Amino acid sequence: MTQLTTEEKAILSNNQCWSSNTAHPSTDLRARVVSGGIWVFALRITDRLFALARTIILARVLAPVDFGVFGIALLAMSALETFSQTGFNAALIQKKEDTKPYLDTAWTVQAIRGVLLALFLFAIAGYVAAFFDASAAKRILQVIALSVLLRGFTNIGVVYFQKELEFRRQFLYQLSGTFADMTVAISMALLLRSVWALALGLLAGALVRMVMSYFIHPYRPRLSSDRQQFKELFGFGRWVLGSSILVFIVTQGDDIFVGKLLGVTALGFYQLAYRLSNMPATEITHIVSQLTFPAYSKLQDRLPRLQEAYLKVLQVTTFLSVPIAGLIFVLAPDFTRIFLGQKWMPMVLAMQVLVLAGLVRSIMATTGPIFLAVAKPEIETRFQVIRFIVLAASIYPLTLQWGIVGTSIAVFLSTLTSTVGFVFMVLRITRCRRREFAMLITLPLIAVLLMVLVLFGLKLVSGEVGSLGFFALAGAGSLTYLSVIYVLDRFVNYGIGQLVRSLIAEFPYKLVRISGNSRS
Repeated sequence: MTQLTTEEKAILSNNQCWSSNTAHPSTDLRARVVSGGIWVFALRITDRLFALARTIILARVLAPVDFGVFGIALLAMSALETFSQTGFNAALIQKKEDTKPYLDTAWTVQAIRGVLLALFLFAIAGYVAAFFDASAAKRILQVIALSVLLRGFTNIGVVYFQKELEFRRQFLYQLSGTFADMTVAISMALLLRSVWALALGLLAGALVRMVMSYFIHPYRPRLSSDRQQFKELFGFGRWVLGSSILVFIVTQGDDIFVGKLLGVTALGFYQLAYRLSNMPATEITHIVSQLTFPAYSKLQDRLPRLQEAYLKVLQVTTFLSVPIAGLIFVLAPDFTRIFLGQKWMPMVLAMQVLVLAGLVRSIMATTGPIFLAVAKPEIETRFQVIRFIVLAASIYPLTLQWGIVGTSIAVFLSTLTSTVGFVFMVLRITRCRRREFAMLITLPLIAVLLMVLVLFGLKLVSGEVGSLGFFALAGAGSLTYLSVIYVLDRFVNYGIGQLVRSLIAEFPYKLVRISGNSRS
């Protein structure tokens, strides 16, 4: 087995010293979750602002068919990456014991997988293009196959950023690639005015992240052939693989279906509608999974603490995701017309349906980390099967009847069905009371319903608005939502105010404690 250097042992030991050298590990865990949450939230907000600016600029310069061609290449790449997923990173995060000896094995498998996938993508590019009748996708796919190769050689040490809730360095690592992608994509779009801008941006982001991973973490992986470690990691990872395959089918299968049945241009409309409508759900999902999975893993043997943590996460998630979904639903036509242009208006109704699916998905996202943390990843896999069955049964007739709007309805129905199962199982595992769970979802929905009614009334009075009117409507909607939440918090004991105040009050003190512990 490859040995770590003295420097690497010291640094990796410092990553974990807080858990063994502190008198109150549960308090410090909460502090790490709070500080980690601040960094993850800052990362995703900054990252998404860059991505939104990139999308708006590129949508103005490029045509829907360009997004469709690039989407076909991404579908092929995502399919192969998903079907070859190892789940090793999740296994490393979930393990309570020391995971340092497993890093070389995990990196070796990751690197070999990256090489094989890149070669295979290059070889099948022509067949993928022929399947979708989009010849331009061939060269695009062959070029972006290099991004898979680059990701395969990323430093495995970055997994410790999530495992030990050290998201400050994760912030720098992730954002470097996002900035490179945005800069190259926009520059090339203005210069080339073709789909190649999207491909070159993706490649630049992957290259910068790979290089950055070795600057930001001192671990230096080496080739390893330890079969026992491979079997142990894959024993957990195989369920992650199964779930990942099913998630891919139910989240990307609709893209494949639209691209094949309705054509490349329709795929461009549908993918951008999905991306914009699900942006809040996607970001909240990302934050929830990154932050709560390692935290829940440390609480897996303490049920009362696990239950308390889950309910707080659910409360914050619904408090944020419900109003954002409401704003997108009401303001989607105005946003599209003002910022993207009239050529994108055919996607508006699909965007409004998909935002409902995104809202449900953000609630579902709170359950997955629980299943992984208690070493029951098979639960997620089984309910993803149900999600797939519902999608497969409904997508064809609905798409034939209503085009991309029908596809969006099928996605919503499948997501809603599986979420019911996820919620049922998480209530059993955490033993949360159903009444308390229902209240945390129902109260934000009441507030957002009133917000939606106010916004529709304002739109009827004001008529067609410009960019300033758009932001005024968004501000009025947000103020309405917060006002109703304040009333509910005061008279129905919603509790969000107390939770937010406690987090704000604790953060400076806890951050000082964490900083001190990280130097111990």
